[in-house]
Amino acid sequence: MMIPTQHISTLGDAQADDRDFVGNMMVLAGRFAREQISTDGFRTVVNTGRVERQDIYYLHVHIIGGKDPLPGMIRKSK
Repeated sequence: MMIPTQHISTLGDAQADDRDFVGNMMVLAGRFAREQISTDGFRTVVNTGRVERQDIYYLHVHIIGGKDPLPGMIRKSK
């Protein structure tokens, strides 16, 4: 998990003037993932609000990956 120094409660609370900050978070997440997690891909997750079970009301990014493919997030209909 990557937790930034600037406080924004949720992605839904981000404003236009937070654009550079949020963009930089994604760039750093990608760099961290390639250096520490997987050079062959990774997943970033930003949980937002009660419905998405956001436990920490501080905008942060979960970086998930490894050597094996991750399961799909959306079921494909037949």
